[in-house]
Amino acid sequence: MSIRTLPSRRGGLCPLARLPLVAFAAVVVLSVTLSIAAAEPPTAGHAGATGGQATASAPHAADHESDHGSGHGADHGDAHADPHGDAHGAPHGGDHATGHGDDHGGHGGAPHVNGGELALIWGVPFVGMLLSIAVFPLVAPHFWHHRYGAVAGFWAVSFLGPFILLYGADVATYEFLHVMLLDYVPFLILLGTLFTVAGGVRVKGSLVGSPVVNTGILGLGTVLASLMGTTGAAMLLIRPLLRANENRRWKTHVVVFFIFLVANIGGSLTPLGDPPLFLGFLNGVEFFWVTTNMFLPMVVVAGICLVIFFVVDTVLVKIEQSRSVGVAVPASVGAAAVADAGPPDEDGAEAQERLGLEGKVNLLLLLGVVGAVLLQGVWNSGIAFDVYHVPIKLESLVSQAIMIAIASLSLQLTPWASRVKNGFTWFPIIEVAKLFAGIFVTIVPALAMLKAGVDGPLGGIVSLVTVDGQPVNYMYFWLTGILSSFLDNAPTYLVFFNTAGGDAETLMYQIPTTLLAISAGAVFMGANTYIGNAPNFMVKAIAEESRVPMPSFFGYMVWSFGILGPLFVLTTFLFFL
Repeated sequence: MSIRTLPSRRGGLCPLARLPLVAFAAVVVLSVTLSIAAAEPPTAGHAGATGGQATASAPHAADHESDHGSGHGADHGDAHADPHGDAHGAPHGGDHATGHGDDHGGHGGAPHVNGGELALIWGVPFVGMLLSIAVFPLVAPHFWHHRYGAVAGFWAVSFLGPFILLYGADVATYEFLHVMLLDYVPFLILLGTLFTVAGGVRVKGSLVGSPVVNTGILGLGTVLASLMGTTGAAMLLIRPLLRANENRRWKTHVVVFFIFLVANIGGSLTPLGDPPLFLGFLNGVEFFWVTTNMFLPMVVVAGICLVIFFVVDTVLVKIEQSRSVGVAVPASVGAAAVADAGPPDEDGAEAQERLGLEGKVNLLLLLGVVGAVLLQGVWNSGIAFDVYHVPIKLESLVSQAIMIAIASLSLQLTPWASRVKNGFTWFPIIEVAKLFAGIFVTIVPALAMLKAGVDGPLGGIVSLVTVDGQPVNYMYFWLTGILSSFLDNAPTYLVFFNTAGGDAETLMYQIPTTLLAISAGAVFMGANTYIGNAPNFMVKAIAEESRVPMPSFFGYMVWSFGILGPLFVLTTFLFFL
């Protein structure tokens, strides 16, 4: 069962403007209440709210300043946590895991938490959030469908409440505003804009989801992902793909492979493709270094994936055909064509439509979104507005304003009737907004611990990438990838980028295989889970809204580890050993 949010009579007002994030409101209220209760004069352990002096509890090593959000979020655009600027430069002293971000306020007086001092128990709310996403839809689907926002709010409060009591209102307020203003808000604006604009592009006519057509769409999306970002390509093509396969009996595999290829692996060839690569570009990695060095690994993994998909889809089509008509039907016809042989709709409109595109203006608007994303990487205004030590750059504000304007234009220029025919509703973006609000808040301590590097609670893991002072490339690939599957792939990339030395020239020309391992791990293995990259969960939500049965959180991991796992092992032997 799905919920459809009805449009206003004019059909233009996005309900994101009135998004009922009751759970998050509760988080804010409780945070303020506990802040007052826990408030005390600044001590050597915490930085004062007004004094602005970073003290012993917030040493410079392993802070939160490097952008941690956008990776889930945005295709490079969300990752503009680091387009917020910093995280560029050599590692601080011996701690290679820091974010190097003056702009983020990690230094310069921001009362941030030192991840090296956190215990692993602080990761419990994040794990609880992931388990809730995995388990509740299976054991209590009705409750989850109506209360997933409250569950996300519960886990956010379960982190923020104790955090305020133990670390003080100053640190908690800074960390909360940091993740919200620099990560979550840009993430949601980018994703919401792409969702709105791409939802206005409708493929007219009877496009049949045959193995050849499906493989062609996946291949096209894989290429487009490097040009417009994985999120942009995924939002553009998911609805045409679903419409082409609406009469197929088995279509879950189509969406799963779409997530593998279009939402992740395809974004390997340019910094526009995926947030980690955009961060590398901002840190000095040449734009086309990614293209030349990632090309062969991407072709191998994507090519084998496409072949596997074509074989699986062909077999399933033949089974569908034999079951639907009782006799074998030529494979070129396709199961969807068999189903379409029945009587047309009463008005005959859909049956009579010629193949074509409706809402073409949205394709131009998508280019505008790409331009708005690039703006944050090429324009350094030198102007920032501090909100409780959190610097919000002018270029970031301008970029986000452009995206909101583009989304508004799309709503005005695209007839609502066309969106209705496209199966467009606001429910998927509302679901993603609520769940990722909980994820972004609860991931704060996990990322802080990771950024503490070898001196933090996860130091034993981080230290595995170096033996006798030499990089272990296959460990860089797997550790970057596995952590990117569950944490934000943008800051994970940055952690290991800095662990490897942090100097782009050295990484590109002296140890290029190490940089390749970090890049491939962060991009490829975002496909391992629904939360590994921004578009994954959005594609899942759109597919479920279209009544496609999607695997559970762990069920999807069975697909990814079963199909992609062997491919990543092959990639290890071919490129990193």
